[in-house]
Amino acid sequence: MFRVTIRGKFTGLDDAGRAAVLDAGGTAYTEAGTFTHDQGVTAFTFRCQVQAGPDDGQDEAALGAMVALEAHGHPYEILQLAVTDLREIKIRPRGRRV
Repeated sequence: MFRVTIRGKFTGLDDAGRAAVLDAGGTAYTEAGTFTHDQGVTAFTFRCQVQAGPDDGQDEAALGAMVALEAHGHPYEILQLAVTDLREIKIRPRGRRV
């Protein structure tokens, strides 16, 4: 599984688009994606979770997240994109406290 964070800005967002962005707000990574934004709803961070196949890499995850962002139908410009492969994250066991 991948977590993709896209930072960008909206270009020509109308009132209906602003309302839709406000409805899709949140900080969780979901398959449909969630938005956080500035007060004027011009800059945004889009968080998306993308399922990983055995041979998928960061490029496939980035494309999957951009498809999810595109599905929202808002005009945007991407400023930065970051991909985290959760398969590579190692969780250390908690140490025993005496």
